[in-house]
Amino acid sequence: MVNKPPTSLLDTLASRLGASGFTRDPNDMAPWLEDWRGRYRGAAAAMLSPGTTEEVAAIVRACADARVALVPQGGNTSMVGGATPRAEGDALLLSLRRMNRIRSISADSNVAVCEAGVILSNLHDAAEKVGRRFPLTLGAKGSATIGGLASTNAGGTQVLRFGTMRGLVAGIEAVLPDGSVFNGIAPLKKDSRGYDLRQLLIGAEGTLGVITAASLRLVPAIAERCVAWIGLSSPQIALRLLRLFEERTGDAVESFELVPRSALDLVLEHIAAARKPLVGSHEWNVLVEAVASGPGTDLAARVAAVLEEAIAGELIEDAVIAASEAQANDFWRLRDSISEAERQGSPGPRHDISVEVDVMPSFMVDAASAVEARFPGTRVVAFGHLGDGNVHFNVGSPHGRDPAWMAETGAAVTALVDDLVVAAGGSISAEHGIGQSRLEEFARLGDPVRLHALRAIKRALDPIGIMNPGKLVPLAER
Repeated sequence: MVNKPPTSLLDTLASRLGASGFTRDPNDMAPWLEDWRGRYRGAAAAMLSPGTTEEVAAIVRACADARVALVPQGGNTSMVGGATPRAEGDALLLSLRRMNRIRSISADSNVAVCEAGVILSNLHDAAEKVGRRFPLTLGAKGSATIGGLASTNAGGTQVLRFGTMRGLVAGIEAVLPDGSVFNGIAPLKKDSRGYDLRQLLIGAEGTLGVITAASLRLVPAIAERCVAWIGLSSPQIALRLLRLFEERTGDAVESFELVPRSALDLVLEHIAAARKPLVGSHEWNVLVEAVASGPGTDLAARVAAVLEEAIAGELIEDAVIAASEAQANDFWRLRDSISEAERQGSPGPRHDISVEVDVMPSFMVDAASAVEARFPGTRVVAFGHLGDGNVHFNVGSPHGRDPAWMAETGAAVTALVDDLVVAAGGSISAEHGIGQSRLEEFARLGDPVRLHALRAIKRALDPIGIMNPGKLVPLAER
């Protein structure tokens, strides 16, 4: 059982952290007490902003002694309320944003050592300066932080080739719930000293400790890039097209995004300056990006040859290759703007799910039909990363922005979607995590063996329960 923060603890922390690291000012804290999607509003007795790992350790030790909960937070870009404190205000908000140093970056080792508060786009810029890149990107790259990305095992649009954060993190430094510092920051490729605590902390959503720094794998910079927008008739054909690209171009394809006409129409309607990429309309669209790290590959010609073969074989209906970086970025802006366009024009339950890649095309179509039949008037917008089976399966309200419909029907919609996912052998959370928004469904549908193991690990490392309570781990045994 955790306690409300006593005055003595707050005084101690204020003295230790100073004005730059401690605040109780409601105006300073307000932006960080609401989640990015505006679904959760929490409260906190204070916001702590340490500048060093030693300060984080001191904070955690003091809170463990006082049995006071902590909610770690990075850029506050969680899609599942994973970094928002509870409304009771019985926790302290622990912001890692001041810990924003890139401690080292090396083209020789292909490793960057970043503190938890480093913003993803800043890492991209730093890697570019040394002729390298960090191959993970997402729409929130301008605010998402390395600590948060590691804590949620973030994915993004390049998982097809490089995997999630779990595959890109080579080392972790973290403060455990008793205040001790785990130093696993060395980027060792071979290490057989038992359980991999680094991997345990990745994806733990701050429930097992506070990630303070990470060693991250870099790859060679892009020498050539080719982006194409393709119109076709079905997700099944899109999967055949992906396999054709893989056969003809090897591992050059890094992103293969599947976008239905309904999603593109929303973007064209609600996002300023968005322009239609093809002359006609197509039931489904694919955004493909292929890259080469060395010169002389003539990548555009290789992509064009695949598209010509696909057109000749009647796999695709139309396609255009970006003629410039500006046009390539415009294509990506269409894809990256889907969530914002939905928020404006088609609000409703949102689902981040995954199924096996070969199941994804039929699932997108069949599950959408099942939901729209069960809940008349709804419109499903399903899009995502075809190469890794990740579907963003979003259900638009029949009446536009309708809080009453959401309150009465939203949970039933989500239950049906999640039941369909589990029946297909998939996961109800692909890349956004569990947080608090998926907690009840995880408890309802999670494999009992998995849930028992998660609870056992949580109890072993955080017996008091001070680390990000109410997130990820359903505490009650079923």
